[in-house]
Amino acid sequence: MTQQQTPDVPKKSWLGFLDRTSVPIAVYGVIAVTMVLLWIFQELHPDVTLGFFTELLGAAFTLFIIDTLLVRSKTKRWRVVQTHVDYLVARDVNRLRDGLAVRVFGFDPVIAEGSSDDQVAAVRAQRAALLTEMEAVPLDKLAEAFATESLFTESSYAYLDGKARALWDVLNMRYSEYMDPELVSTLMRLHTHLKDLCGHIRHYGRGASFVDDADYYETVGIRGASVSVRNILQLVNELKRQGYSRPASMTAAQ
Repeated sequence: MTQQQTPDVPKKSWLGFLDRTSVPIAVYGVIAVTMVLLWIFQELHPDVTLGFFTELLGAAFTLFIIDTLLVRSKTKRWRVVQTHVDYLVARDVNRLRDGLAVRVFGFDPVIAEGSSDDQVAAVRAQRAALLTEMEAVPLDKLAEAFATESLFTESSYAYLDGKARALWDVLNMRYSEYMDPELVSTLMRLHTHLKDLCGHIRHYGRGASFVDDADYYETVGIRGASVSVRNILQLVNELKRQGYSRPASMTAAQ
């Protein structure tokens, strides 16, 4: 059976409230400073000062309660969809890892006899080993491992462009603002490098249109693709280590 991976759960802290609050911190600051000043100068006009102090204290308490309820409401809505959003990210990363292995490096796994679950686990292990190995290859040697005939094609361009758009769709979901900033940054960089790789594939393809300069276009395309593939490998391997790499569910939803 494959071991299910789940993304790390962000640690909670009191400082997290400051990030989630809907009321500007400056508002709380002004109220606090004003209350301190009223307390200091209460001897000048005790009755007036005490009245203002009480009103401000009540206003601060009311703002805090309303803000807390808003934060809890948003957090509750996010928790409802968080599991599915994590699944979408992990599924897309898993499919991208599979596409990289096959289209970039010509991955051809050994399928041993056994149950389908064991076979899936074995293929995933072989793929993980390949991508980890390729990440460690020196940049100037990485292109030697490319399956050029499958990578620099319109099919691979369309595939990689589709994966980039899928990541962009996740980043633009309604609840993306609640996603971990580090995860968002990683997905944005992954999207960028995928788009760059598409550009290098296009550049390589110009050699077919400009035959006399084919060597130039192909050399530049391969060199650029090497950089993009290296960056993509680093990101997808890191996402896998964080638990964001899962195959699509093959069981009925409960």
